[in-house]
Amino acid sequence: MPELPDIELYLTCLRKRVMGRSFSEFKTYNPFILRTVMPKPVDLIGLPVVDLWRIGKRVAFEFDNGNCMVIHLMVSGRFRWFGPDAKVMRKISHASWNFEDGTLVLTEASSRKRAGIWLFPDRERTRSLDPRGIEPLTCTREEFWSVLQRENRTLKRALTNPHWFAGIGNAYSDEILHAAKLSPFKLTLGMEEAEVSRLYEAVQSTLILWRDRLVAEFLDGEKFPGAGDVTAFRPDFAAHGKFKSPCPVCGKPIQRIVYADNETNYCAVCQTEGRILMDRSLSRLLKDDWPRSFGDED
Repeated sequence: MPELPDIELYLTCLRKRVMGRSFSEFKTYNPFILRTVMPKPVDLIGLPVVDLWRIGKRVAFEFDNGNCMVIHLMVSGRFRWFGPDAKVMRKISHASWNFEDGTLVLTEASSRKRAGIWLFPDRERTRSLDPRGIEPLTCTREEFWSVLQRENRTLKRALTNPHWFAGIGNAYSDEILHAAKLSPFKLTLGMEEAEVSRLYEAVQSTLILWRDRLVAEFLDGEKFPGAGDVTAFRPDFAAHGKFKSPCPVCGKPIQRIVYADNETNYCAVCQTEGRILMDRSLSRLLKDDWPRSFGDED
């Protein structure tokens, strides 16, 4: 799922192409993509876009009559930008907006169609989609700590809870915890002050690093992010998606915990004092043969 750095990349590229401009056509190709009934898509045609912003992991547009459009990409949804006369790939496309200089297309290359578009008569009503998590790049250390003290949760679950923190998901939570040298299973109410400070700094430094790095690739405005440019698996990540690859800090192989459709990646040496955390599927299969540390693997 596109997370804060990816959404900021989309916003940067979209602002250059649609701010102050209007679309002449708004088409939907999936009858379930539109989640609201008022205003109607036709009501937005010819209205200049006056603002774009992020609501958690959602992209929001405001038009000059006050109407708003909010798009949630979910896991596989992506924005694409094509020439004004480009043919839309209907099989994977949900909607398209035809501007004078190009066509914005919402695609979802997955059998599970989960992306959605919401239209609202005003900006205030877009708040119904806001999970109300605090903004990790602008919150104070005190606000950050206050959120962590709400309930006793693992750090992985806390960071990815949209009601606690806005815009952080599975991929960047792994990178943040690796940078902070903290276990994904560390409980929030058991954290020491120094650990909270380390985590707070890692959240901001990691998200800013990747936001700025991604945006820098498209600053000239010539390119628009392709499907491969917005991904949860990046070659330069330290932990996420790096199972069995060497940790860039200590050189030991990155470990993983698989659950449902997600996985958590971590370094046992840097984050868990050499302990290999229990993986539900593999540990159940291997039972007593499941290694508890690197020494047990030999």
